[in-house]
Amino acid sequence: MKILNKIIGLTAIVALGGCLETAGTLPNQTSFSDASEQNLLVQTGRGGSAAYLQHLSQKFRDEVPTMINFDFNSVVLDGEARRILNLQAEWIIATPTVKFRVYGHTDKVGSNAYNQRLGLRRARAAVNYLVSKGIPRNRLEAYSSLGETQPIVNTEDRERLNRRTVTDVFGFAPNVIPSDFDGKRAVIVYGRYVAGGGTVAGSSSAL
Repeated sequence: MKILNKIIGLTAIVALGGCLETAGTLPNQTSFSDASEQNLLVQTGRGGSAAYLQHLSQKFRDEVPTMINFDFNSVVLDGEARRILNLQAEWIIATPTVKFRVYGHTDKVGSNAYNQRLGLRRARAAVNYLVSKGIPRNRLEAYSSLGETQPIVNTEDRERLNRRTVTDVFGFAPNVIPSDFDGKRAVIVYGRYVAGGGTVAGSSSAL
C-alpha cells in the first residue's frame, strides 16, 4: 500500500508540473494576460471591430500619458506638453489602423462661449504638433471643445488640471475597413502587435 501511495503521489506531481508548464508558456504568447486578451477578441465574434478599438484605446491609456496641461488662458505647449505629445506621436505612428481625437478642456473661469473656443484652440494646438511629428492629418481630429463642462477638479477658480487636452482612440484610419475586423482578424492583428514588440507590423492595407 505504501508503494502504491508513493506511485500515485509521484504521478500527481508530474501531472501538476505539466499543467503549470502549459499554463505559463502558451505558443506565440508573451504572458497569460495576452492569451486572455486574444480570447476576449475571439469571443466578440462579429463585434470584433468594436472590441479591437476598445482594446487599443485601453492600451494607449495604459502605455502613454494621454493628457497635457496649459497655463491660464493659454494655448502654448510647454516643454512637458511637448514631451508627452512626442510619446503620443510615437504610439500613434506605430498603430496605423486607427485614428485619434483630441478633446479640449478649460477651467471654469470665463464665459462658457469663450471657454468653448479656447478649448478647441488647445485641441488644435495639440493636433498641429502631432502632425508636425509625421502623423497624417486625416488620422487626427480636434474635437469641438468640451470647454468647462467636464472639470477634473470641481472648482470655479483657476485650476491647471482642468486646463487640458486629452487624446484617445476614436475610430479606424481612413484606409481601413472596419468590417474586416471580425474576431479572427482582430486576433491576427493583435498577434502581430505582440510579435512586433508592441507595434503593428506593416501598413494597414496589408492587414
